[in-house]
Amino acid sequence: MSALANRDFVKMNGLGNEIVIVDLRQGASPIAADEARAAARQEPYDQLMALYPGRDGSDASIRIYNSDGSEAGACGNGMRCVASLISAETGRTTLNFETSAGPVSCWRAAGLLFTVDMGAPRFRWDEIPLAVAMPDTRAIDLQFASPDAPALSSPSVVNMGNPHAIFWVDDPHAYDLRQIGPRLEHHKLFPERANITLAATPSRDHVVIRTWERGAGLTKACGSAACAAAVAAARLSRTGRKVTVTLPGGDLAIEWRESDDHVLTTGPVEYEHRGRFDAALLAGAGVTA
Repeated sequence: MSALANRDFVKMNGLGNEIVIVDLRQGASPIAADEARAAARQEPYDQLMALYPGRDGSDASIRIYNSDGSEAGACGNGMRCVASLISAETGRTTLNFETSAGPVSCWRAAGLLFTVDMGAPRFRWDEIPLAVAMPDTRAIDLQFASPDAPALSSPSVVNMGNPHAIFWVDDPHAYDLRQIGPRLEHHKLFPERANITLAATPSRDHVVIRTWERGAGLTKACGSAACAAAVAAARLSRTGRKVTVTLPGGDLAIEWRESDDHVLTTGPVEYEHRGRFDAALLAGAGVTA
């Protein structure tokens, strides 16, 4: 039996980042890649957040699937959506989850605003990871010729639960990211692929980005990319450690906290609808991870 067949789901979004949440805390098999892809054909999403029983007092263990069936380590927008649901269910305003990237704490900031502690960024070349050693990940040796816009070069790379490459440009909207993104995502320098972000810093407290998301494509908002861009901008002294990051779907408040190096992201969530996965559509999908 498929892990998702006849399972109820909740559709939400964080700044237009489409999130589907399925509650498997009562027990279910892991979701296979082809099953996640089949679910995305029924209910299009950027990320599928699968909730499993938590351990050591956490509210849930979460596995995050991209729409292409691959798994992600982190999803800031998705975590806010999950926190909103579990907060409404339990009445608690502070929640703790487990992910493959480590423990994640979330809390209600105000109204429908939630904050996610995304943990500390990683900068070493083999933590990103990169295929070859590079001593300074603030600006790595990578060039890409863009056909209708200035060439892209020397991106900053950060692991923020997922690998990210941030190219600094004057105008993130001047590039055809739908064409550029897949080629850079699969560049040989990134053995686990990478999220590709075009970023500008119009002021010391403002970053503007567009992101091609690994495994999901062009997105209105990528929370981990916003965190990665904010951290990368601060490392280059383009900004301070507290910024507003503007994405196509709206704004996130990002703080790279000095006390413990953790990155906090705060933003809204929006409920869309509930549904149920059709067993017939999932009949041909595998049932093992």
